[in-house]
Amino acid sequence: GTLVRRTLLHAALRACIIQHWWKVTLAKLLEDRRRVTLEFYAQQEWAVVKLQSLVRMWRIRLHYWNLLHAVRIIQIYWRWHNCHSRGFFHGNYDLTATHLGLELEISLGSQMCQITDSIPFPIKN
Repeated sequence: GTLVRRTLLHAALRACIIQHWWKVTLAKLLEDRRRVTLEFYAQQEWAVVKLQSLVRMWRIRLHYWNLLHAVRIIQIYWRWHNCHSRGFFHGNYDLTATHLGLELEISLGSQMCQITDSIPFPIKN
């Protein structure tokens, strides 16, 4: 009877050892699956965040370029208005060997002035 009880005890201990090893192995497999799933989720989450960031950046940049275009149009019209309301110089010249001929047209708002002059050069002998 003692031999049978000892054999059954050893068989039960071996069964416990095998069951413990199997539970540890299953726990490791489950932990590896969880880790892989978590890494995959984190990778997808990072990709989604990056894509959202790029789309937001693109939309903000597009809005910025639209505003910049509008500002440039306003500046062009404002400069044109300032040039025509404040005044401008327009003219030409004629240069010969003996004199300089100038024709200037100066516009200051509603006032206009035309200057025509011929400046002789001193001739050195």
